[in-house]
Amino acid sequence: MSREDSRLALEWHTWLAENLALGVSAEDARQVLVNAGVEDALAQREIAAAQAHPYVAGARRIGRRYEWLEALSDLYAELHRQSGEVRLEKRRDLSPEAFFSRYYFGHRPVVLQGLMEDWPAMRRWSLADFSERFGDVEVEIMSGRDTNPDHASQPDKHRQVVPLREYVRRVETAGETNDFYMVPRNENWKRDGLARLREDIRAPAGIIDPELRPDMTTLLLGPPGTVTPLHHDNMNVLLGQVMGRKHVRLVPSFQRHLVYPRHGTFSAVDAAQPDPARFPLYGEATVLEAVVEPGEMLFLPVGWWHWVRALDVSASVTFHHFQLPGGNTHLRTPQ
Repeated sequence: MSREDSRLALEWHTWLAENLALGVSAEDARQVLVNAGVEDALAQREIAAAQAHPYVAGARRIGRRYEWLEALSDLYAELHRQSGEVRLEKRRDLSPEAFFSRYYFGHRPVVLQGLMEDWPAMRRWSLADFSERFGDVEVEIMSGRDTNPDHASQPDKHRQVVPLREYVRRVETAGETNDFYMVPRNENWKRDGLARLREDIRAPAGIIDPELRPDMTTLLLGPPGTVTPLHHDNMNVLLGQVMGRKHVRLVPSFQRHLVYPRHGTFSAVDAAQPDPARFPLYGEATVLEAVVEPGEMLFLPVGWWHWVRALDVSASVTFHHFQLPGGNTHLRTPQ
């Protein structure tokens, strides 16, 4: 039966081929389609046609070659659960040696406390301060995000340049919204006009390279309600929370096969409201959760999936040049 003769929507054809290739049983696939409103007879015909299609058969053979990698990842996940590492730890005054030994090289996330107390930013930063000191500096933001569910993976469609004073006014008056956000890819931290703002932060001693060139850090600023969808970074990141709180959810890197990757480093799953019918494997993922408070730093290991939602007006700084021989560790993904 050709797709043109079928009443099944194109998105369900794609879903069906992908899930059969991943090893989802015909009965489980049928149940998902029926629960989504597809007639049972049509669902069975489409599943039979997909199973007989040579493209799906070829994809299934490739899928089997990688099943052992998923089995190994599942083993890591089981060991992770058995170890008791099923919560996001918060540690105060952790030494650099302990941080690198247990968390950086151990590939574990952690919230660090007590490392931002000497930052002038903790005493000075506010929306009023940004407006007063840097109001005329032009900054780039991502705007119009609400109209595009794929805004995070399509940044060039949303870039807008405005004076910082105008952006602050938007943040102050908009209330809770995800429509605009100053994200790291805007690279505002490198703008000469914000040089004095960079003087308000400090590199955590023994953990982050003290040189702190503009290209070693990034700035995030936005209203409550901004959401960074579930994704992973290709390097280790240390996020310092200066203003406001952020709600975070993390999934281990070795559970990639449970988060339905798309657009390279992003997940198809809405981590705020996962749909178990469309993404059943996500229900097996280990999800670590915490609220990061002002003055806390969140270590995000390379490859770990994370979803972030601002609970308040929020300002954060991220670091990615760790004080190690050879620098940070990177994940080199296929192009």
